[in-house]
Amino acid sequence: MGIVADPIAGMAATGLVVARHDDGLDWHLLNDFQRDFPLQSRPFARIARVLGCEQARVRERLEHLQSSGAVSRVGPVFAPRRVGASTLAALRVPPRHLPEVAAVVSASAAVNHNYAREHAWNLWFVATAADRLALARSLREIRRATACPMIELPLLTEYHIDLGFDLATGARVRSQARAVPAGMPAPSAAERALMAAIECGIPLTDRPFRDIGRRACLEEAAVIGRLRDWLADGTLKRFGVVVRHHELGWRANAMCVWDVPDEAADRLGTRLATCDGVNLCYRRRRAGSRWRFNLYCMLHGRDRVEVRERLRVIAGHCGLDRFPHEVLFSTQRFKQRGASYAGRSHG
Repeated sequence: MGIVADPIAGMAATGLVVARHDDGLDWHLLNDFQRDFPLQSRPFARIARVLGCEQARVRERLEHLQSSGAVSRVGPVFAPRRVGASTLAALRVPPRHLPEVAAVVSASAAVNHNYAREHAWNLWFVATAADRLALARSLREIRRATACPMIELPLLTEYHIDLGFDLATGARVRSQARAVPAGMPAPSAAERALMAAIECGIPLTDRPFRDIGRRACLEEAAVIGRLRDWLADGTLKRFGVVVRHHELGWRANAMCVWDVPDEAADRLGTRLATCDGVNLCYRRRRAGSRWRFNLYCMLHGRDRVEVRERLRVIAGHCGLDRFPHEVLFSTQRFKQRGASYAGRSHG
């Protein structure tokens, strides 16, 4: 595949805030390598051959996209709860104190996503840790430091969890529903070392997996082999370019939640997960009378009107419009980075 002259009448349609190059290289790097990234000794040379350009240019453009904020990292996206422990949680924060409470939450090494959303439960974050005890300890510390009511909403079933989607259309790869695994074996010392070395992404060097291996005291072939195994067994959702959708024109996102009968959740969730535009879809534990919702999806759009219209169509198609629901638009992003399961902190 060579670089197309005008990659998509699409670059303008999505409102992408990346430099527009006549050959469309940035578009292809952002859109085509969110998954199926070459797991081989010289991956950027392979990408250059596919796109018909020089390896140095591929690396230079990825460095630019990363430094400008369009790309978070080039690296792994671990499946939730297959390694370590994680949960979605929310705080009920007095609005006037939201900035300082959000800063306290974001300072926790366990927190990788932290957003303000339009609801009485107005601060939503994802916390991850090496194991359940470490996760519980981090949540206790957040509760104590903020003195705000908290709800914890652990994952029960994932129907579709993958934010890698086509930046022009919103279409994405289908997922299979998976119950949250119980009693997954703990990673070995070598696997933990690799996770710690790679969770922030690979270096944009000629042989990045060799350089990662040096950090983890592993041979290059062992790094590549382990990553391939993790993709095959579902430990990794994908490996590739992890983009920041807001910076790329998808400026509205909403967490949509429904209160559905537990016995119908799998049927409804499986159907919901097939809809284009649904980028996350899962069932979570309720929090009693404080939070009765158990079925979730995340919708991204260029503006709120687009998101609400997509939700209307999807809810009607899936038969969800008869159930109690809420739509929580995000209003501010306080923190967004890859999850850390290896027991170390990074910003």
